[in-house]
Amino acid sequence: MKITEITSCYLGPQISPEQFVPEHIFIFLLKGRMNGYDGTKHTKIGPGECCIVRKNRLARYNKQKDQNDFEKVVVILDEEFLKKYQKKYALSSSEYFVSDIFIPLESSPSVINFIQEQLPAYESQETTLQRTDEIREKFLQVLLDVYPELVNLFFDFGKPGRIDLEAYMQKHYKFNVSLERLAYLTGRSLSAFKRDFKAIFRQTPNRWLVQRRLQEAHFLIEKEKKISNEIYLDLGFEDLSHFSFAFKRHFGYNATELAG
Repeated sequence: MKITEITSCYLGPQISPEQFVPEHIFIFLLKGRMNGYDGTKHTKIGPGECCIVRKNRLARYNKQKDQNDFEKVVVILDEEFLKKYQKKYALSSSEYFVSDIFIPLESSPSVINFIQEQLPAYESQETTLQRTDEIREKFLQVLLDVYPELVNLFFDFGKPGRIDLEAYMQKHYKFNVSLERLAYLTGRSLSAFKRDFKAIFRQTPNRWLVQRRLQEAHFLIEKEKKISNEIYLDLGFEDLSHFSFAFKRHFGYNATELAG
């Protein structure tokens, strides 16, 4: 089967669609394009290209359809599955030095052949947890044969350590996630996160996040000539009405007035 004839396929446990990445994800694009964003860096993936999205990070992506089509292969490599695999094959890991969240992988005939030959057969059969794990195990073997350095990424089961809170928040304030997630990712309990946050920023996390997003919105509208519906989602607001209300309350005038 040609790679262009395969439709979207999802292997592994369902994970939340929020902007927190709880498990490692392999993505192979069949049709369309994807633009990943990690807070500072954009990563573009096109048809026939693949990447790893690493766990315990904040990230989001925008998809661009090709002739109204967007097809991808997604394989979730969750911690429970990886621990079983590591135990079965007695694998050890060392430090993984790449800090990127979206990790592009060079095109590999072995990976493409697996997607062409194995996934259509998998989808034609009854899906069970055992069958899903079997195909994921075979796929992981292919990945590690082609990209052996991924051993050090996949089998590091450590939790996020305590990091510089101010630097982290200035980089990630645009992501719409819970305070519990932010606390976890900065290596703190929720109470310690709130306490440290107030000591650094002199206000509560929720208030600071809204104000910081609005400051950026003001800059983008005034200096970059953006309009509200182009920026509100990227700045972490859930909907346009919430953004408009918060903007007016904070600045005393509407975003449309600033835009002129």
